[in-house]
Amino acid sequence: MSAPAAGGVPSPCINVCRMDDASGWCEGCLRTIDEIAAWGGMGDDDKRAVWQRLEQRRQLWSAQRSKAEAAR
Repeated sequence: MSAPAAGGVPSPCINVCRMDDASGWCEGCLRTIDEIAAWGGMGDDDKRAVWQRLEQRRQLWSAQRSKAEAAR
């Protein structure tokens, strides 16, 4: 999942729709519930901004999961 270029901006949804209570992010696409709800009404610039935030979240998500696995 990487940020799309110019043109129509696809949804980051991968049909794994579970909200993580600790982060408030969807476990599939890493969007917040507010981002998911607003997606259809967003312009392309706002959608691209969400994609950029998702890149940062993916790094945090991976680091948190690695840390949790190491603690086991």
